[in-house]
Amino acid sequence: MYICVKLYEECMKIGIISDTHGLFDNVLMEFLAPCDQIWHAGDFGSVEVADKIAAFKPMKAVYGNIDGGVMRRMFPEFNLFEVEGAKVLMTHIGGYPRHYAPKALQHIHVSQPKIFVAGHSHILKVIYDPVYNLLHINPGAAGNYGIHKVRTAIRFDIEAGEIKNMEIGEWPRKL
Repeated sequence: MYICVKLYEECMKIGIISDTHGLFDNVLMEFLAPCDQIWHAGDFGSVEVADKIAAFKPMKAVYGNIDGGVMRRMFPEFNLFEVEGAKVLMTHIGGYPRHYAPKALQHIHVSQPKIFVAGHSHILKVIYDPVYNLLHINPGAAGNYGIHKVRTAIRFDIEAGEIKNMEIGEWPRKL
């Protein structure tokens, strides 16, 4: 059960997914139901999936390498925003600490985010990067298509710029 007590500080529950590849099903909806906002790190797979997620919860997103022209007009390659005092930089192909994609590293240098979200690898990773003083989050892959063996998603609270109560959702992939 999720309880977020809002006394003096606001807190927001965030759900992060990536690489849905055309799938946004009841399993994901149930896991993300307590969330106030969903962040999608690209590879939606279709406009219909993007629309379904956006109708379900407020969404921040970027396009991925499989997303075509319409999706690239709907969403940016890099999305920089702030939530509850935490600056967030999100892209699809971003790499991870000590192995950032060159374009992502340029954005990290300029924007200095507290949270860096990337997808693409289909491998769930949460790594603190002491060099850039940020938390790197890759939620893995929430869809059925790709190299991964399990579907994954992440949710957590942000309160006064701090991440708390991080949870990982993991489900069997249908082959």
